[in-house]
Amino acid sequence: MKKLFGTFGVRRLANEVLTPEFASKLAAAYGSTVEGKIAVGGDTRTSTVMIKNAVISGLLSSGCDVVDLGILPTPAVQYAVRKYYDGGVIVTASHNPPQYNGIKFVDSDGIGIPDDLEEEIERIFFSEDFRRASWDKIGNLTSNPSIIREYQDGVIARVDAEAIRRRKFRVVVDCGCGAASYTMPYILRRLGCQVIALNSQPDGFFPGRDPEPVPENLSELMETVRSTGADLGIAHDGDADRTICIDERGEFVLGDKTFALVEKRMLQEKGGGIIVTTVATSSAIYDIASENNGEVITTAVGDLLVARKLKETDGLFGGEENGGLIFPDFVYGRDAALTAATILEIMAHEDRPLSALVSELPAYYSSKRKIECPDEIKGDVMDLVSKMLADEEGVRDIDTTDGVKIFSEAGWVIIRPSGTEPIFRCFAESETQEQADEMARWGISLVERAMEKLK
Repeated sequence: MKKLFGTFGVRRLANEVLTPEFASKLAAAYGSTVEGKIAVGGDTRTSTVMIKNAVISGLLSSGCDVVDLGILPTPAVQYAVRKYYDGGVIVTASHNPPQYNGIKFVDSDGIGIPDDLEEEIERIFFSEDFRRASWDKIGNLTSNPSIIREYQDGVIARVDAEAIRRRKFRVVVDCGCGAASYTMPYILRRLGCQVIALNSQPDGFFPGRDPEPVPENLSELMETVRSTGADLGIAHDGDADRTICIDERGEFVLGDKTFALVEKRMLQEKGGGIIVTTVATSSAIYDIASENNGEVITTAVGDLLVARKLKETDGLFGGEENGGLIFPDFVYGRDAALTAATILEIMAHEDRPLSALVSELPAYYSSKRKIECPDEIKGDVMDLVSKMLADEEGVRDIDTTDGVKIFSEAGWVIIRPSGTEPIFRCFAESETQEQADEMARWGISLVERAMEKLK
């Protein structure tokens, strides 16, 4: 079992566990497994510059040449690596609170590195079996500040920009003081939108709101959409790989809905194709696929797992239920900017508001809950939950691809330990909100009972 890596990369409290020494050693361990030119970039957190410089030092010491991309969205780093470099390191804790930071390693395709390489990096890290270059073989450091503009150009080139410009949409964008501040307001203006920007100053303290784009953090965005008569509200997480939409009424649109909307458009345009998603995503994804000559393949939770499967199967499109959509012809990772631009393109082509487009999608109701749980007991809790299910009534089927997904007559509920935080997550879906809420409460109660037994 891995000691450092979670669902994607290593996340820890900045300057407590994730110190410059820790970061340099981890980067040197990664650098000891790769050859060539490695790109490094990060988000706006207060600790990012410190950690990024330590990462660069570790890579240089292992003999890797390094290209510093600066502060920019995670998908922009993945884009750059796929196009130009031999690997990459992204300094980000994504949606985690500001006191956290993280280090993500990607391969030459810009996809998160595989498990066996993570295990090898951990072996090198703990044994300190680094490849240290001699004084005359230490790597060289250069920069590529133009990659942000190139990434923006790529996003705009992949949508019908003229159709969007003709509509002159009014868009409220909430960058959450994160990396989207460097891209989204500019992309929207280049698409002819009237832009109202919230929290679009880069600030690692995240003074406007918590980085995670969930309803309780987006009340200002929802109210601004209503008060300004905007066509669309857009919110991003800290590293700008997720997009959450607010419709023209100021209502929160679940990530499953935007996934299904984009999936429907892409399948119709291509005449079918492979859709890759996780076991935690809505049944609507399957319904849309069956109606439009699509095939759905599922993975455990984690966008790097979805990205790997998309590459392996030459998939058309993929993503997760949290607003993280993957367009594999552009970036093998969640891409907030292309997601937002694609939603605008669909609205322009259909000439209808987002609420109307969403209302035509298969109707399911979901409920999401979480509960704190120390990392060191997650495995024992999961084992107990699985055993407890044998005595629970109404369980029709169980899927153990990731955690445990329980099917009943009312719908399904998935219980899984988070790979990035000391919590368990519980998602439920049903044909009514009441049933979804009840199933989510039941799922959390199983975790609570399991933790009580371990005391």
